[in-house]
Amino acid sequence: METTVGFVGLGIMGMPMAGNLIKAGFDLTVYNRTRPRTDGLVSAGAMCADSPRDVASKTSVVITMVSDTPDVEEVILGEQGVIEGIRPDAVVIDMSTISPQATIRIAGCLQERKAHMLDAPVSGGEQGAIDGTLSIMVGGEAEVYERCLPIFKAMGRSIIHIGPTGMGQTVKLMNQILVAGTLNAVVEALVFAHRSGVDLERAISAVTGGAAGSWQLANLAPRIIERDFRPGFMIDLMQKDLGLVLEAAASMKIPLPTTSLVHQMFYALQARGEGRSGTQALVKFLETAAGIEVVKPDSDRA
Repeated sequence: METTVGFVGLGIMGMPMAGNLIKAGFDLTVYNRTRPRTDGLVSAGAMCADSPRDVASKTSVVITMVSDTPDVEEVILGEQGVIEGIRPDAVVIDMSTISPQATIRIAGCLQERKAHMLDAPVSGGEQGAIDGTLSIMVGGEAEVYERCLPIFKAMGRSIIHIGPTGMGQTVKLMNQILVAGTLNAVVEALVFAHRSGVDLERAISAVTGGAAGSWQLANLAPRIIERDFRPGFMIDLMQKDLGLVLEAAASMKIPLPTTSLVHQMFYALQARGEGRSGTQALVKFLETAAGIEVVKPDSDRA
């Protein structure tokens, strides 16, 4: 049977991911709550559906990419949700970042309709979505994963089947713990270096290739010193993810002190209206505390 793909949720990440599926030759049907966002994809060859239910009735694999656990529950389990139009043996791939426990519950509901679910959250930000180089961590049945691997390859570069349902979401939360801690280290290092009078561009180049190197350092540190706080990934979305991390950690009675601290720092920035800024705006919290602004010496703002 020919694989037909549906895509629900055309935000910062979903739009380019869906575009890459079209480029890879998949027959694509799309839905977004704000219909004009489908126009570009329709022009590129996609079909537009009237609801998630409509998407599911026309496709054998449905991808959801929305903001939070309640949104995923609505587009999959709601009155006009995917589950109301799902075909037997069809697959729902949720690529949002949501609660692992909710994922297991949604998968159970789909199983009652003789459909399958993979939880496949991503890492790599907007640029990774545009370039088709996302890291994709997948939970669910191995056989279903293998069936959907060509779809994943159209959107990502590092694609790993982690284990059963919920494990993709669990590893994504692990990823966000690492991102939060590493980003905090990057902004602390930049504040320290700037106060010490170091040439920040040369300093970043010097440490990026060594043991301190990281994606956060290589990609976000240059943006920080250029005062570029446009979102590759918004603070509001990171806060949602860190909330899921801390909720899961509390249920297991695991202390996560650095993650908790970064979560609080982001809260302070949200209170200042920075929720839609990129996560690299974390530096602004430390700048306020230190009374400095991390910026290249030749900048007009120095």
